[in-house]
Amino acid sequence: MRQGRVPENVCLRPSCVGMINYTQRIALLMEDAVRRTPQLSFIDLSEVLVFGRFGRSEAEGAFATCHCLTLPESEPGYYFWRDRSTGQLTRRSEWFVTKSPVVKLGPKTIKYLISFVLPRYCDQSLERSRKAEFYPGAAPWLAKLDTIFHELYHIDPDESGIRRFVRADGSDSIRSHGPHFYEEVAHMVRSYLASSPDPALYDFLQHDFSGLNQRFGGVVATTFRNFPSFPQRYMEPLDIAPPDQSVRVEPIKPLTQPVLYTENDLHVRQFTDDKTRRLTRKRYRAA
Repeated sequence: MRQGRVPENVCLRPSCVGMINYTQRIALLMEDAVRRTPQLSFIDLSEVLVFGRFGRSEAEGAFATCHCLTLPESEPGYYFWRDRSTGQLTRRSEWFVTKSPVVKLGPKTIKYLISFVLPRYCDQSLERSRKAEFYPGAAPWLAKLDTIFHELYHIDPDESGIRRFVRADGSDSIRSHGPHFYEEVAHMVRSYLASSPDPALYDFLQHDFSGLNQRFGGVVATTFRNFPSFPQRYMEPLDIAPPDQSVRVEPIKPLTQPVLYTENDLHVRQFTDDKTRRLTRKRYRAA
């Protein structure tokens, strides 16, 4: 299924009862957000995959993350260890390069992954957040819509990775959040809401995790088959002899995760307050 397209078994009406596929609903909302927001109009959402990760609401950590799969292969390198007292090289790793895995849905290559941490993201609020100053008097759930725009804004128009920002002197900043990042995201959110989008696309954000379970009977999300893992950069060893044959060489740990993912690697899992479980499509009806 293409990201953002409404499948026949997905209902946006409040009267439709069934477990809510949270990542699917976010993908639908993203499609509308990109269409209505000029700063994001370059994004091809068929090249973006939304998936869920687990994180308890009471724990510290990110609510969502943008993961780039377009980073090029690194230059060859190796790790090494030195004796603390003498500084002498004691051992080193094999030569290796770092690569990005490939994610393909049918013929389409995915360039960005955006993960949402459940149930933590669902319980996000403007209260006591750094975003609150940009939304005076706004409903607490708006923090979740802000996060969606935040992650979309990380996508680089040049497809060179995560969006970089320019310092005052004109040089590139290594930071992924420029000085006006949060202000610009808030401006996009306010402009989107002012464009009168269909409330049915974002009303699910108004419910916390407990409310979602009461309303829909459960919360499910797209995940990868190797959950809790997901496509990440990996090291590939190179057959290059070390310059000093007397130094012990440590082999790179063998790969335990795929380097190629397809639609067959996508699963649906139900998320609860403290765990997840894999579901088959026959065991739930998305709402």
